[in-house]
Amino acid sequence: MQQPLGAQEIPPPGCPAHGNVPLYGPSFGADPDGHYAYLRSFGLSAPVDIAPDVEVELVTSYDAALYVLQNPASFVRDSRRWNALNEGRVPADSPALPMMGYRPNALFSDGAAHARLRQAVTDSLATVNETQLVRQTQQSADYLISRFGAEPRGQAELMAEYAQPLPLLVFSDLFGCPPEIGDRVIAGISGIFEGTAGADELLGGALTELIALKRRRPAADLTTRLMEHPAQLSDEEVLHQLVTLLSGGTAPLTATIATSSALYLGEEWQTGLPVEEAVAQTLWNYAPIANYAAHYPTHDVELGGRVIRANDPVLVSFAAANTDPKLTEHRQQFSAKAHLAFGAGPHACPAKDPAFMIAVTAVESLLNRLPDIEMRVPFKTLAWAPTPWSRSLVTLPVRFTPRVALSVADAAHPQPAQKPAPAEQRASARPSGSAGTSAPHQKGGLFSRFLAWTRGE
Repeated sequence: MQQPLGAQEIPPPGCPAHGNVPLYGPSFGADPDGHYAYLRSFGLSAPVDIAPDVEVELVTSYDAALYVLQNPASFVRDSRRWNALNEGRVPADSPALPMMGYRPNALFSDGAAHARLRQAVTDSLATVNETQLVRQTQQSADYLISRFGAEPRGQAELMAEYAQPLPLLVFSDLFGCPPEIGDRVIAGISGIFEGTAGADELLGGALTELIALKRRRPAADLTTRLMEHPAQLSDEEVLHQLVTLLSGGTAPLTATIATSSALYLGEEWQTGLPVEEAVAQTLWNYAPIANYAAHYPTHDVELGGRVIRANDPVLVSFAAANTDPKLTEHRQQFSAKAHLAFGAGPHACPAKDPAFMIAVTAVESLLNRLPDIEMRVPFKTLAWAPTPWSRSLVTLPVRFTPRVALSVADAAHPQPAQKPAPAEQRASARPSGSAGTSAPHQKGGLFSRFLAWTRGE
């Protein structure tokens, strides 16, 4: 493990003495907290490269982050202002462009345009029934657990088999996707996160079909509510808000579910901590969106003695702000929701309460269905994705006593959680023969198979 970059150490190559601090790659991925500790030595913010040849000012102070997030008169979100991009200094293939480039959605809008789009999203989300959302999450969790929970080996990789697909199933359901369109929505957004060629086109085509379908046949779903909102969004605007909900909702939820599960199952928290507290601690200490929210000063501004030029990007390190040492002695006095994992100010996440509910329900469902589940490696040895944008585990290997695959009827009547059995008992309890095998292969993609399972097919 790389040693933290202490503020008193000689600056390593790539730090301000030799150029900006690179906030990407294996070195950063191995020790992000060490990098944040070093960056704090420069004041409230520091110059970093968020990607090769992409310079930004990164805010690491909690108070300064709030100042930027809550001051829309001086800091705006429209990235068409970006000096370096307009001057041709950002590589055309930069991984920063998909994250920072302008899109006609609420995230990259300001003023009246932002208010109009955000109101449509906020009002539409407000119609989501909490009880139904919990039920949708539980059903998605039950389906996924029924797939890997019956494996005779009694092992699973929770990132790929649970934390990643679960939010995609929930959102496809909320959007009112029919099976085939839902399959393509999931394949498209997954491909975007994985850098798959053509994923943008696949997702855009699927959502265009979904919007056309809802024009013909409106229903009680999030897509229809967006389309019928008094703001009268165009089909293109609806599409971009749906993409924002997918990208801004699913990947952070994946990270939150996985990290919360790992912390709950790890040796650090074997104290009967409530799941809600585990999720809250994850949002404080492992902010799923680590460094993001590019703002552009409308005029030259000074942050803690550092002058930032108008229209040069200022990013907020939610991870560094949440773990600001100046908060340490006071954090116990803060509200559990005072973290910045969901942002703050006019662009704060409009779905923070549903997101928290989904994460808690997902972790609870996992513990209830597999009561003796445990990690196969210590928490401190888990690898993190070497990306500046998110704080997400690469893998989460677990073991448990295998179970016969659940039907939807079984899932509706779970057995009470029992005390975990010793490892030797779990080994002898593994099912043999056909009872311990996975369900037969079904046609269609993930969402089609999920819907078929909910119908008992």
